[in-house]
Amino acid sequence: MKRYPLGNHGLAWVLLALFLGSWALQTWTGWQEFVAEQEEHQQTAEWFGDDGYVWNWGRTTFENWQSEFLQLLTFVILTAYLVYKGSAESKDSDDEMQESLARIERRLDDLAGTAGGAGRGAVAARAGAAPPPGGD
Repeated sequence: MKRYPLGNHGLAWVLLALFLGSWALQTWTGWQEFVAEQEEHQQTAEWFGDDGYVWNWGRTTFENWQSEFLQLLTFVILTAYLVYKGSAESKDSDDEMQESLARIERRLDDLAGTAGGAGRGAVAARAGAAPPPGGD
């Protein structure tokens, strides 16, 4: 059994650490900006109160989250309705795959017929494989 450095939930731990780290950095840089702005107006910077940093911090945090969720929601909705031709999610690629498989099967049948065999089962037997189930 393969062991992962951060256990079975390593991705969640790394993403949580990145989220908390970026949020802490946003808080610290926002506080530095808030202090500079307050000093510019000859006021003292406070965390709480009517003019406290917590209100600015909450506003910037929720603006950031709103834009991220809006972006993700837009991406999900557009992906559900607009599909890139040839992508794994595209129905076109499934149809093309079915056409390719049918063409390969026809070619195998043609080869088996010209070789004097009895269809795909004979080709499979000559190749050392078991004939297809329910085959010829």
